[in-house]
Amino acid sequence: MKPKRRIAYKRIICFVIIPILLIAGISKLIWLKKVYDGEIIANIPDPEEFPVMGVDVSRYQGNIDWDTIASQDVTFAFIKATEGSNHQDPCFAYNWKASQESGVYAGAYHFFSFESSGETQAQNFIATVGSLDGALPPVIDLEFYGDYYETPLSKKETRVILDALLSTLENYYGVKPIIYTTTRAYYSYILGGGYGDYPLWMRDVYMEPSLMGWTFWQYSDKGRLDGYDGVQTDHTEMYIDLNVYHDSYEAFLEEFSLPEREENTE
Repeated sequence: MKPKRRIAYKRIICFVIIPILLIAGISKLIWLKKVYDGEIIANIPDPEEFPVMGVDVSRYQGNIDWDTIASQDVTFAFIKATEGSNHQDPCFAYNWKASQESGVYAGAYHFFSFESSGETQAQNFIATVGSLDGALPPVIDLEFYGDYYETPLSKKETRVILDALLSTLENYYGVKPIIYTTTRAYYSYILGGGYGDYPLWMRDVYMEPSLMGWTFWQYSDKGRLDGYDGVQTDHTEMYIDLNVYHDSYEAFLEEFSLPEREENTE
């Protein structure tokens, strides 16, 4: 009987993990020096490095003039469609149609609920959004809310819901959904859960996400653009969330199999 082959943990650590950490650390030090020198502002992406900008919206932005939004170098928009198993954003249908007519690449997002099954949440999204032809993949917005800030659902319970939601959407649309999450939710539920193949949309309003492999970065929840109501009431929001894609415009189109639109050609 042959002896079991030992996994060379020391070699993996020395030749794989340590170099990755060193590269990440050096990159972060260079970035911090640029912040210190005033070359860049910590939470504002360098437009030369991240030229593809987008927004995310819901009913809280009120009436949106998408032609005006598109004219401000906005390439993509994530639009709230659903929440939980029963709620639909009342502005979704208009925003979905008008954003695409303006030349903006649209994506629909679902606000994850800790209180209902993944299957019923997925069906709510599918029934509301329908086809995603020519659009970005579906998005699952996983973050803490309400009482779950203080008493979060367990990792096991949350992953049961999330796995069912992801698999149902993936089977229906034939594409892996994007996972939007905060740093706390990422470490609570995503890390180590086998979600490495899913595009990651990270929220960090202080600095560029330190996690490797992010696809989208929500860098501000206090953005100001022309083209929406911008009045603080019970149902509208004076700010708009701002985001960037991690690579070039050409890479953006290729990664999500998107058609090039006339508005973005010279």
